[in-house]
Amino acid sequence: MKDLKHLGKETTYNFDYNPDVLESVPNPHPQNDYFIKFNCPEFTVLCPITGQPDFAAMYLSYIPDTLIVESKSLKLYLFSYRNHGGFHEDCVNRIATDLIRLLQPRYLEVWGKFTPRGGLSIDPYVNYGKPNTPFVEMAKQRLWNHDLYPENINNR
Repeated sequence: MKDLKHLGKETTYNFDYNPDVLESVPNPHPQNDYFIKFNCPEFTVLCPITGQPDFAAMYLSYIPDTLIVESKSLKLYLFSYRNHGGFHEDCVNRIATDLIRLLQPRYLEVWGKFTPRGGLSIDPYVNYGKPNTPFVEMAKQRLWNHDLYPENINNR
């Protein structure tokens, strides 16, 4: 833990997309399959065309393998989208890609529930199952059924 750059230190915010702030720590229970879920109800990104802010509740869930994400670094990472110009679909896929690269989880999903702009909301969802494991099939099943039982959305 002594190698962590952010936890327990004064917070320095980067206002531009920066995956380098993400850090991981060893999974204390790698023998178990269990979900870790993060809810970020104040995610902000800029429209790459108009520069107007877009707001979302971002849901990140994963089943770790040997590493877990350090939560303060995740907060700083998500905050780094604040001045980033990106479409909703790009943000969700980029978050998934960055976390997969960092953690190599057994399973991961990212779901962005954006507030409407111009009368239309967009809720992109992406998931991943670690190759050559049963989690590939789990990812397929969850993708096919991800909105079968939609939850109440209170951010719009």
